[in-house]
Amino acid sequence: MTPEALRANWIAAWHALDVASPDIALCDELQRRYAQPQRHYHTMQHLGECLAWFEREKALAERPGEVALALWFHDAIYDVHAHDNEARSADWAREALLEAGADVAAADRVHALVMATRHDAVPEGRDAELLIDIDLSILGAERERFDEYERQVHAEYAFVPDEVRLPRRRAILQRFLDREAIYATPRMHALLEARARANLQRSVSG
Repeated sequence: MTPEALRANWIAAWHALDVASPDIALCDELQRRYAQPQRHYHTMQHLGECLAWFEREKALAERPGEVALALWFHDAIYDVHAHDNEARSADWAREALLEAGADVAAADRVHALVMATRHDAVPEGRDAELLIDIDLSILGAERERFDEYERQVHAEYAFVPDEVRLPRRRAILQRFLDREAIYATPRMHALLEARARANLQRSVSG
């Protein structure tokens, strides 16, 4: 997405929450976070791809502003040595919403959406399903992009020895293959499910 499209998405998300004057400095700060040098996959490329999917599919959302903001914040904090990135990102999102004047219920829902990106449970509710389908859209990308994604993920964890990192990565991907369905929303399932399974099978078998 272009810088103009990103900013338009940011402003529209806050307006949907009845916040009349969105914090543009926060938008810029989040983009700086996604540009941190330790990131190879969890970058502005990933955020842009997610928001582009959101713009195509947002009619499915019950509360599109909340889904958009959850996407903005879902990898806001990314420390490859930490295990609480989602929790810290979710806390930041909730604090930002409350400081901007959004109501507590909206802030709590966005917090829950960000936490859903841990992918440790099947998402519940239309907004969580859409958010997770968007976050996992990379699995159903064209082969060239999926292979780039795999290289990017391995680059983020290059400090982990191959004999530990590679089996662990295969196990993570296998868990997605073992699901009855990777994608919950009908259109993304139709567009991406078969290719995602082919990509995952190739990566797990490699």
